[in-house]
Amino acid sequence: MLRSFDYSLDYARLDLRKHPELYQVGRGEQGVLLVEPYKSEILPHWRFKTPEIAKASSEKIYAMFLEYKAHGDFVGMDMARKFLQMGYTRARRYANHPGGRKYSEEDGTVLPYELNPVKAEAAAIFKKKWNLAKSDEDYVRMKREHRERYEQGREGEGEH
Repeated sequence: MLRSFDYSLDYARLDLRKHPELYQVGRGEQGVLLVEPYKSEILPHWRFKTPEIAKASSEKIYAMFLEYKAHGDFVGMDMARKFLQMGYTRARRYANHPGGRKYSEEDGTVLPYELNPVKAEAAAIFKKKWNLAKSDEDYVRMKREHRERYEQGREGEGEH
């Protein structure tokens, strides 16, 4: 069985490019703001304020995805995919809720839905690039291989 992202590692000091065997894909965007050196490489390009900014950002991050792919760097590919996914989910949250806050600070209830078409367009731009990345045949193959090689045997480690 596959495990969730491992939050126990010291990501601030760990270079996952040098140690891809320690990387776990996890679910969705797990670890997107932790895994180095990728966070520092990709984060400066991650923006979604307007459709124009989202287009430039998503294109740059997708180009990084392809560059990681050209170097056979699955962890980099997966991190770029996570940033594209996060561009979609964050822009979508701002599209649905002014200020990006979904829940009331007072009582935790869901705040009223209010569509912002500019943020919705930014989200759609990121979603297209995210879909390209997550369906890339090499990415899908490398993800499966990474999980088979590094993740499947970890479940229950240390338990005898």
